[in-house]
Formats: sequence, structure tokens, C-alpha cells
Amino acid sequence: MNLAALQSTFIAIRSNKLFEIFVITVIIFSALLVGAKTYEMSETMQWLTRAFDWFISAFFLTEITIRFLAEHQKRDFFKDFWNIFDTLIVVVSLIPADNADLAIIARLVRVFRVLRMISIIPELRILLVSLVKAMPQLGYVMLLMFIIFYIYAAVGSTLFENINPVLWGDISISLLTLFRVMTFEDWTDVMYETMAVYPMSWIFYLTFIFFTAFAFLNMVIGIVVNVMEQENANARAEALEESMEANKEPSLKDIAAKIDQLQQQVVDLSLLQKKDNIK
Repeated sequence: MNLAALQSTFIAIRSNKLFEIFVITVIIFSALLVGAKTYEMSETMQWLTRAFDWFISAFFLTEITIRFLAEHQKRDFFKDFWNIFDTLIVVVSLIPADNADLAIIARLVRVFRVLRMISIIPELRILLVSLVKAMPQLGYVMLLMFIIFYIYAAVGSTLFENINPVLWGDISISLLTLFRVMTFEDWTDVMYETMAVYPMSWIFYLTFIFFTAFAFLNMVIGIVVNVMEQENANARAEALEESMEANKEPSLKDIAAKIDQLQQQVVDLSLLQKKDNIK
């Protein structure tokens, strides 16, 4: 078998849906195996988990090798962020977990093998890419939210410090308290405590909740959803373009060029036939 045929075989394996499903199954099994190691197990089960762990590592190494060999230009393989991400996880997961110094690192890396689901499933990739691309817009929203947090924390620390120093002792503690209020974690207890001294302090809490929990968080969701819709539209456009290229019908120009080529071949054959007749 020559190299071209071997590469075609690797491409067929990489593109096979059953192979992708099997890879996803192994990733899920790897995640379950990490969870199983947190329980007390017998020596037999410990031996089995170690054997499965090495099998999973060997399988991931084989799978990433197949994907690398299936690439037409090997240097292009490392131009894809997801290929680099998968390679790093696979290589680092080969660290032996039996070494006491590296055991914790090895176990942590094996947990992160679950993240390979993102690189395998296109929908998860779109979600992550959308979140990353939304970061610049989210940064300004988060900055504005921090400004609101800081103002309210300074006001709360000034007004309510004498009421409950544990919650409003300084601005850093006040920020944590306001985060508790924003997430609605027993926020009414905090409000009623200050209302016993300042009856109108409910305005402080309700306006803060309106700005943070309602306005800003909905802005964050709106930005992420908007970017996600753009990414889905781009993915559908790319899929449509690839489909059109794959099923592209020849144009009139291509047909004319093919006819000219056939005519030239007929002329050449006629000339050869004449030469043979002369001889």
C-alpha cells in the first residue's frame, strides 16, 4: 500500500461517523472513570481502573496520530487551535499517575480530557467560540457593572457599617454582600436588617438589583446570544458553500473548453491516421 492510499485510509477513518461516536464514547467513559476513582475500591477494581486508564490514553494517542497522518499538509495540522488543544491534553495525560510527585497533576489532566468533547462536537465549538468572541463586548458591560458595584459598596459601607460590620465593615466585604444580594441568596434578611434602622433602605437594594440582576445580566445574555447567532449563520454559510462546491455543475465555459479539447484530440487523431496512410 502506497502513501497516498494509506493517507486516504486515514482520511476515511477520521471522517467516519462511527469513529467519531466511538471517540465521544471513550471521552465520556474517561470522565466516568475519573469520578469512579474518588470512591473506595478494592485492589481488583483499582487494577482495572489503571488498565482502562492506560487503554484510554493509548486510544487517544492513536486517534490524534490518525488525524495528524490524515492531514495533507502536516504543518497545517498545528495551525488549528483545536488540534493543538487535543495534542496537549493527550501528551500531558501520558504522565504516569503512579509517580507520587506527579500523581496529582496526572489526575487533574485526566479530568480535563473531558474538554475534548468540545473539539469533537461542532456545536460545542460554536458555543465556546461565541463566548470568546463576545468577550470584548462583555468587557465593557462588566466594567460598567463593576462601577455600579463599587458605588453601591461604598454607599453601603458608609451607611450600614454600624448596623452589621460583618456584612458592611469595609468596601471589599460590601462587594461580597452585594454579590450575595445580586444572586438573591437570603438578600431579604440583609435588607430587613438595615430597614430596622433606615426604613427607606429598601430603595438601595431594589435599585441595585434592577441595575445588576435585571439590566446588566440581560445585556450579557443578549450579547452572547447575538454572537452565537452570527457564528451559527457563518457555520451554515460555510456548510452551504462546501455543499455547493461538492455538487457544482459545470458552467458553459467549462463545457466549451471541454468541447475544444475533444475537437483538438479528434484533429490530432486524424493527422496521425493520415500519416499512417501515407506510409
